[in-house]
Amino acid sequence: MPKPAPAPEAPATYVGEIAGALDRIAYLAGRARQHDRLMALAGVPLDRAAAALLRQLAEGEPLRPGELAARMSVEASHVTRQVQHLRKAGLVTRVPDPDDRRARLVELTAAGRKAVDRIREASRRGMSMALQDWAPEDLERLATLFHRMVDDFVAHADDAVELPPPT
Repeated sequence: MPKPAPAPEAPATYVGEIAGALDRIAYLAGRARQHDRLMALAGVPLDRAAAALLRQLAEGEPLRPGELAARMSVEASHVTRQVQHLRKAGLVTRVPDPDDRRARLVELTAAGRKAVDRIREASRRGMSMALQDWAPEDLERLATLFHRMVDDFVAHADDAVELPPPT
C-alpha cells in the first residue's frame, strides 16, 4: 500500500503561537496553588497525582493498575501507592477482572465518582468565570477547534518527528 503524501506544514508562526498558548495554559493549570484552590472549591482534599488518577478512572471502565500507569505515563509503583491511598479514603475499590479472576481492576466507588464530579464542576465554574465575556459563537468555535486539535494530537501521537541537526 503506498504511503500517503505528507501534509503541508502549518505556518510556523501560527504553530509557535499555539504552542506558546498551550504552554501557558499547562503552566497555569499545573501550578500547585491552582490545584489547591480547585480542590478547596470542590471540597476534595486530594493531591495532584490522586486527582489525576480519579479523573483517568472516570473516563471509562475499571482498569488494571498497570494499564492505569501506562495511560498516565507513570511507573506502576506510583499508581499502586495512589490506589492504596484512594482505597483508604473510600474513593476507589479493587474488583476481580472478569477476563482473569487472578487479576484485579481499580474502579471508582460512588464517593469517588462524586469527588470527580465536584472537581469537574469546580473547574467548569472557574472556566465559566474566565470566559464570561466571550460571545457564544466564539465559545462554540473554540470548543470545536479544541476537540479537533486533541483528535489530531491523538492521531499523530506516535508519528516520528524529525528535527534539523543542531547548528
